[in-house]
Amino acid sequence: MQVRDKLYINGQWAAPRGSKSIDVIKASTEEVMGRVPEGTPDDVAAAVAAARAAFDAWAATPAAERAAFLQKIHEGLKARMEEIGKLIAGEVGMPVKLATLIQAGSPAATFGMYAKMLGGFAFEERVGNSLVLREPAGVVAAITPWNYPLHQIAAKVAPALAAGCTVVLKPSEVAPLNAFVLAEIIHAAGLPAGVFNLVTGYGPVVGEAMAAHPEVDMISFTGSTRAGKRVSELAAATVKRVALELGGKSAAVVLDDADLAAAVKGSINACFLNSGQTCSAHTRLLVPESKYDEAAKIAVEVAKGFSVGDPFGGAAKLGPLVSAAQRERVRGYIAKGVDSGAELLCGGADAPEGLPKGYYVKPTIFGRVKPDAAIAQEEIFGPVLSIITYKDEDEAVKIANNSPYGLGGGVWSKDEAHAQKVARRMRTGQVDINGGPFNLQAPFGGFKQSGNGRELGRFGLEEFLEYKSLQLKPEPKA
Repeated sequence: MQVRDKLYINGQWAAPRGSKSIDVIKASTEEVMGRVPEGTPDDVAAAVAAARAAFDAWAATPAAERAAFLQKIHEGLKARMEEIGKLIAGEVGMPVKLATLIQAGSPAATFGMYAKMLGGFAFEERVGNSLVLREPAGVVAAITPWNYPLHQIAAKVAPALAAGCTVVLKPSEVAPLNAFVLAEIIHAAGLPAGVFNLVTGYGPVVGEAMAAHPEVDMISFTGSTRAGKRVSELAAATVKRVALELGGKSAAVVLDDADLAAAVKGSINACFLNSGQTCSAHTRLLVPESKYDEAAKIAVEVAKGFSVGDPFGGAAKLGPLVSAAQRERVRGYIAKGVDSGAELLCGGADAPEGLPKGYYVKPTIFGRVKPDAAIAQEEIFGPVLSIITYKDEDEAVKIANNSPYGLGGGVWSKDEAHAQKVARRMRTGQVDINGGPFNLQAPFGGFKQSGNGRELGRFGLEEFLEYKSLQLKPEPKA
């Protein structure tokens, strides 16, 4: 068991101001796998004060030197990938091989990407008689979720540091242990004291103290839409910059000419990854009415291949959900789906056989789901797919856009130009064309209640920069 009894503040491991701690539960066994401090507003105040004191010097550090620090962090993460993969497999439940590749590999790649990017990024440009500067936003409070814990931390901390901002991080209390590994790596890299600070705790206490703190210049938050609204309310009092990456209910639109087998398989993969605990998961599969029977048959066959079991066992494709509360939430939605009259094609709310411990849920597919049903409108965050039929392309687009969210999506067609045409009509931040893979250099974020702002690539770096114009006196004409 990992016991972490200190926070990382001002370049050192510091005793928390409070005396309480938070147990971290292993998703596959329901046993305590670690313990972290339950931070307080006083801890937040100390961390923000350290970040504020460190800001001027860090902002003035040449980009090449900041890049060198990011490169050291990248190398430190790479060296500990296997350890991080196992840790997050325990915290979150993703099968360990996949967790090492995604949950550990992506954060390392993100720090490396920003280290390289700083070499060619233009922090100033001449526009007429103005010199336009890009300067760091200031002290950044980063609040991150549990589903891709270190990936989401890296997507905020790496560009914030690259921009010249200082950071106070609050990771999810459900999966916080990986953040302590990052803090160790940052400390070993020699980052100046106060530039990065780590405070663990609960959102209503630590998160709200960060969002309301007058010395915090910017909040970068990833989590539920409900919590994002609360962060925005608190930040508004001091007119902070706020970047939000929130929920999703993404639609995969299968056009009439698509390779149906490939489209259904690809969409289920995009729905079930991380046991459905992905904000951009393709949880609505839209198929032509004439193709429904065939699509439903293919979907059931594909779902059979998603074996559920121990993430450390080597064979399972789906591990458990992250917590008992999440398991009950997902089972509740499955029951709602049955009550709504949708066809339960496979899975269900009962527990998988042979798994008496762990937060496991059967991969579940519903057919002939009404577009306005709860399971088609609300984010479930579990391995649950809704198949919805449409009459024509216009109706497909209308159904896809009939959501309070707009984070991800997909379009499948043998004619890529046609697929792109449909994708352009979708009100969502990212659309996969025929299963196009995730790209760390492309902007990630959403429309509508999926949030505002973008992460990753140069777009993510720009989120942490302010514009300043120096109006220069024109040279006198000869």
